[in-house]
Amino acid sequence: MSDTAVAAARTLPFLPGDPVPWFQGDCAGNPNFAFSTVAGRWSVLVLLGSATVPQLQAAVATIAGAAPLFADPGRTCFFVTLDAADRVGQPARLPLHLPGFYAFADADGEISRRYRAIDPAADPRSGHVAYRPYWLLLDPTLRVVAAGGMEDTARLLDLVAQLPAPAAHGSVVAEDGRILTVAPADDAGQPWAPVLAVPRVFEPAFCRRLMAEYDRLGGEESGFMREVGGRTVEMRDYGHKRRADCLIEDETLRAGIRARIERRLLPELQKAFQYKATRIERYIVACYDGDGAGGYFRPHRDNTTRGTAHRRFAVTINLNAEDYEGGELRFPEFGDRRYRAPTGGAVVFSCSLLHEALAVTRGRRFACLPFLYDDDGAAIRARNAEFLEDPQLAAVARGTAAVG
Repeated sequence: MSDTAVAAARTLPFLPGDPVPWFQGDCAGNPNFAFSTVAGRWSVLVLLGSATVPQLQAAVATIAGAAPLFADPGRTCFFVTLDAADRVGQPARLPLHLPGFYAFADADGEISRRYRAIDPAADPRSGHVAYRPYWLLLDPTLRVVAAGGMEDTARLLDLVAQLPAPAAHGSVVAEDGRILTVAPADDAGQPWAPVLAVPRVFEPAFCRRLMAEYDRLGGEESGFMREVGGRTVEMRDYGHKRRADCLIEDETLRAGIRARIERRLLPELQKAFQYKATRIERYIVACYDGDGAGGYFRPHRDNTTRGTAHRRFAVTINLNAEDYEGGELRFPEFGDRRYRAPTGGAVVFSCSLLHEALAVTRGRRFACLPFLYDDDGAAIRARNAEFLEDPQLAAVARGTAAVG
C-alpha cells in the first residue's frame, strides 16, 4: 500500500444530524457490499487508513476490546482501510469478529474521498497520502449521532454502551459523551415511516379475479436485481428472498389494474407527496407461501441499480389480507412498526426506503406489486436499458405504460 501518514486534525467533515454518503465496497467477502443495507441498526464507521500507523494502534485495540458491545445484532462496527493487509492474517491487524466487526478495503481511496478522510485528488495507489482518521456513530437511518477523532474512542464506546434498541433512535440526543433522552423502546415511542396507506383501491371481487389468474397460470420463482460489473443482473438467493410471481398478460386485467390505480391511488399520492406519477411498471401478482417453503423478502431498496434507478414509488396492494398470518411490511430505518393494508388496500412508499416483507407464517399472501414513476423516470429507464443483462428486460424497459 502507499505510505500513509495521519493528517493534522481539523473540523470533522460530518456533524450530528448529517446524513452520510452511501457507497459500495469490498467487505465480508462481497466486492459490492452496499453500505446502505446496514440501515436499521446502530453503526460505527471508523475511517482508519491503516492499522500500521503507531498513533492509531491503541485506538484500534480499545475498540477491539469492546467486542461485547457489538455482539448485539443491533450494533455493528465498520473499519475503512487503504491497506488490504489489515484484513488478513491470524490474527488480522483489525478486529473482524463476526457478526460485530467488519472492514472495507479501500485500495483506490474512493470511500475515504467521499468521507473527506483524504484529499479529493489523492490516490493511495500512487504513493504517499495524508489520511485524516476519525469515527462516526450512525443511527439506523445512517445519520450522524456523534463524531470524533481517534484519540476520542473512549467517548465513542461510552455512547455505544448507552444506546437503546434501534427502534428508539428517534428520541436519542448525544452530548458530551452522554445519551440525553431515551424513550421506551416500545411501539408507542417509535417513529412512523413516511408511507401512504390507501384503502379500497381494488374491490374484493377484482382481488379474487387476480388471484384466480395466478392460480390458473401459476407462479415462477422471483429474483431481485443487483449491480454486477456495471450491469443490472437478476439474482436468486433463498436467504434473501422467497416469492413466486405471476405476470398478468391479459389486457383486460391490465387495464383494470391501471384504471383503479389511476382513479383511486394517484390522486392520494399527489395530495400526500406532491408527486404526479404518469407511468406504471410491471403487472404481477406475487405469492408469499407460508404453508410451503415460506415467503419473505429481506431488507432491500428498490432503485439501487441502473436498471431500477427510474423507480420512484413502490405500491403493495394486498389481495387477501384475512387469509394469512405474518407478511407485514417493515421499514428498519424507522423502527419495528409493521404495516399491513386491508384486502384491496395499498401501502405506497418511496423506492429509496429500506424495507422488507416479513415472513408469512400461515396461509398464502397474494399482492399486486407495481412501481410508479414519471416522464423523467421513463427517460432514465430507456437510457439505462442497455445496462440490463436480460435482453427481454431491456426490451420491456424501452417501452412504458402510461397512467394518470
